[in-house]
Amino acid sequence: MLEKSFGLLFFMRKTKNYKAGPLPIYLKITIDGAATELSSKRKCEPSQWSGKSGRAIGNKESVKELNHYLDSLEQKVFQAKRKLIDTDKEITVEAIKSVLTGTDEKKVMILEVFKNHNQQMKALEGTEFSSNTIDRYETTINHTTAFLQWKYGLEDMNIKDLDHEFITEFCFWFKSVQKCNHNSTMKYLSNFKKIVLICVKNRWLPVDPFADFKFTRKPVERVALTEHELKKIASKPFAAERLIFVRDIFLFSCYTGLSYADVQKLRYSEIVKGIDNGTWIFTNRQKTGTSTRVPLLPEALAILDIYRTNSKCINTGLALPVLSNQKMNSYLKEIAGIAGINKELTFHIARHTFATTITLNYGVPMETVSKMLGHTNIKQTQHYAKLTDRKVSDDMQKLISRRRVVEKRAL
Repeated sequence: MLEKSFGLLFFMRKTKNYKAGPLPIYLKITIDGAATELSSKRKCEPSQWSGKSGRAIGNKESVKELNHYLDSLEQKVFQAKRKLIDTDKEITVEAIKSVLTGTDEKKVMILEVFKNHNQQMKALEGTEFSSNTIDRYETTINHTTAFLQWKYGLEDMNIKDLDHEFITEFCFWFKSVQKCNHNSTMKYLSNFKKIVLICVKNRWLPVDPFADFKFTRKPVERVALTEHELKKIASKPFAAERLIFVRDIFLFSCYTGLSYADVQKLRYSEIVKGIDNGTWIFTNRQKTGTSTRVPLLPEALAILDIYRTNSKCINTGLALPVLSNQKMNSYLKEIAGIAGINKELTFHIARHTFATTITLNYGVPMETVSKMLGHTNIKQTQHYAKLTDRKVSDDMQKLISRRRVVEKRAL
C-alpha cells in the first residue's frame, strides 16, 4: 500500500456574531488533499492559543490538562490509522472518522446473538440437540432478559459492555433474586458463557469476561434405589393404567441405564441381536450422540414383551409408550407414595440405579458401565458410581476371607 500524505491540525473557529470568550477547538485531518473536521469538545481563550503549535499556551494546570487531552486525541487518530492498516482497509478521512466515532463497527447485542443461537439449535432439534437442551437455553435467555431489566433497565445490551463485573452481578442475581442453588447458577452461567465465546471467536468481543470467573460445582448426593426398593415397586399392584405404564418404563430404565430422552425415542429397530446372540440395544444418546450398546437383562426383556402389542408402539415403531417427562415424574411421585418408597422419585434416579445397584454393586467394571451409559469419559461414570454399604461390605468380606487363607497357610 502506497504511503499517503497525512496531516493533523488543531484550530479554533469563530462562531457567527462572536464577540469575546473561549472558542471551540476542532481537529482537521487531511489525507491526500481530502479533509474532514472533528470537534474536540473543548474550548480555549484565543489569547491562550498558539495557531502555529495547535496547542494552548501557559503553565496553568488547566492549560496542561487541555494540551494533554489534545495529545491523547491526536494519538487516537494514529491508532485509528493503525487499525485500518492492520485490517487491510483503505486509509481515507471518512474511514479515520468512522473509527474515531465508533460508527465503523456494527453494534452486536447480547440477546440478538443469543436468539440466533437458540434458533439454530431449534432447527437441529432431534438430530444434534434434544428438546431438553433447547429448553435449557430458552430458560437461560429468559433469565438474561430479566437480569438486564433488573440491573440496567435495558431491553438489550451491546456485547462490548460485558465485563467481569457483569458476570459476578449475574451470578449474584441468580442466587439472591431467583433463589437458584449454586449448581443451577453455574449451569445457567455455563450456558451464557457459550454465547459469550461465540462473540469472542467472532472478534466482536476482545476479551472473555469469564476469564477470571471460577466455575465450581458442589458435590451432589446421587440417589439410587436399592434392590429391596426395586422389588417393592415391581411387585406393587397399581389400579391406574397410567401408573402401570410409568412403573414399567421406569423399571426398564433401571435395568438398561437409558435416560428419559433415550427411552422416549427407542425404536424396535434398535433392539437387535448382539455379539453373544443375546438381545441388545444399539442406539445413540440423544444428549451427546455417542453410541450406546446395552445387553438386555431378563427384566428389561420382559417389559418389552408386555408392550409389543401396545397400539401406540405398533403405530409408531417405538418400543415403549412413554409419556411426557413432566407427567412421568409426577406419576412417579404417586408410585413412590403407594409403594412406600421414602425417596423423591424422578426418572433420572433410574439411571443412577442402573449404574450402582444393577451393575457396579455386582462387580461390573466401571469401564463397562461407562460404555453402556454412553459416557465419553470415565469421570462422568464416577459421578454415578455411588458405592452402597452392601458393596463395601462384600468387598471387605472378600478381604477377610483372603486374609484367613493366607493366615492358615502360614500355620
